[in-house]
Amino acid sequence: MPSAAEKLASSLEELETLQSGGSIAIRSKDMSRTHRERLLKAGFLKEVMKGWYIPSRPDENAGESTAWYTSFWGFCAQYLSDRFGTDWSLSPEQSLIIHAGNTTVPAQLLVRAVKGGNSKTDLPHNTSLFETRATIASDEALEIVDNLRLFSVEDALILVPEVFFQNHPTEARTVLAMMPDASRLLGKLLDGGHTRAAGRLAGAFRSIGSEKVADEILAAMKAASHDVREINPFEQSILVPNAGRITSPHVHRIRLKWESMRDDVIDLFPKAQPITNDIDAYLKQIDEIYVTDAYHSLSIEGYRVSPELIDKVRSGTWNPETDEQDRALKDALAARGYWEAFQRVKESIRAVLEGADAGEVVERDLSDWYRNLFAPSVTAGILKASQLAGYRSSPVYIRQSQHVPMSPEAVRDCMPVFFDLLKAEDDPTVRIVLGHFIFVFIHPFLDGNGRIARFLMNVMMAAAGQPWTVIKLEQRAAYMAALETASVREDIRPFAAFLAETRAAQ
Repeated sequence: MPSAAEKLASSLEELETLQSGGSIAIRSKDMSRTHRERLLKAGFLKEVMKGWYIPSRPDENAGESTAWYTSFWGFCAQYLSDRFGTDWSLSPEQSLIIHAGNTTVPAQLLVRAVKGGNSKTDLPHNTSLFETRATIASDEALEIVDNLRLFSVEDALILVPEVFFQNHPTEARTVLAMMPDASRLLGKLLDGGHTRAAGRLAGAFRSIGSEKVADEILAAMKAASHDVREINPFEQSILVPNAGRITSPHVHRIRLKWESMRDDVIDLFPKAQPITNDIDAYLKQIDEIYVTDAYHSLSIEGYRVSPELIDKVRSGTWNPETDEQDRALKDALAARGYWEAFQRVKESIRAVLEGADAGEVVERDLSDWYRNLFAPSVTAGILKASQLAGYRSSPVYIRQSQHVPMSPEAVRDCMPVFFDLLKAEDDPTVRIVLGHFIFVFIHPFLDGNGRIARFLMNVMMAAAGQPWTVIKLEQRAAYMAALETASVREDIRPFAAFLAETRAAQ
């Protein structure tokens, strides 16, 4: 008779076969009841609704949202296709948000279906689908992205109401900035006689600095005897550099986030006079705070470290070969890597205090911090050597976050822009706050993004003449919530206020 382990292995083989075939949503009919119940009990499946499941991990705590958020888009695509075949699409609004590169999990996903029931379907973690019987994207208006049926950018821009430009300004500006000319959009405006949309879009293009596209829309509509009144649907105008020449939505989104958030940071993060011009005294203070900083920074990331372990690593008395307590290898190597990276960050800070541009120093040294952070784990064989190669080459997810970090290809587009923004920024408080936030928003590495972001923040603190700032373990919930608000709701104020209060309290 097979053992319990053998039975579970058999069920896992069934699940692996389904996943290898591209299934993210698992239906009851896809596997036997025996396999399904065994996997549910072991934590390898989670129920989404009656008859529908997603893969999970046994180490997820009850009520944790990570499995759902990472499966959301794939699940919805499969579920909707199973119900409606090809007779569905996402709404024009949601289509534009995705075209802009924003794959944040929405509280409610708006779906159009030929046979939609104008009804709401509740999903895990306070998310839902709302389906409505309305015109769907089809023929030339249809674009399929990762199995999601979307309205094309042009059709969606014509169909969304004016309020979309106020509620989602970053996404709207991003898709406008991706368009090199008005030709495809104009054809649809002219054929449909969309005079109000033409006026709204002409004003929108002009507000981001695309004067030529705006003029083309007005001239063509006038030549076709349409009376068009130009209006700016945005609450304010923001010029988008390289609009029409850079086609990556992520590059435009990063620039727009920085520009739209910086005023709030300046208002909320108080100006402070530099505390010292004594470089040696400043670096000595950093050494004195190391144990506290390492303990809290590693603990925030989930490593079980102690001040005693950190002291042993720093002094060189850590010996996993003979000391039983030192054999908790993963945590100890994390502490060793943090120590080595910390020394490299100190060198970066010295360069900044000696007058080097902080943005240029970060661009030069950041990859070196990362390599030092993980080199001990690679040497010990816990991590693959390829992890030291640089930016990630696979997707990554943030536990319990609705924010889905950008693709590896987008990371390579955005990191040079991130460094350009750091170097061009003349307000030191903006570099402190947005340097940290935009870095973790991009999430360029497979691991260590939070630790590197806090290193970066403190290099910018040094450039502003402010002391090293420690974000403590007991602040983790508030810290993560503020980052989530900035990522999902585009509201940087809670994070700016959090860092300002943390700085003031130390």
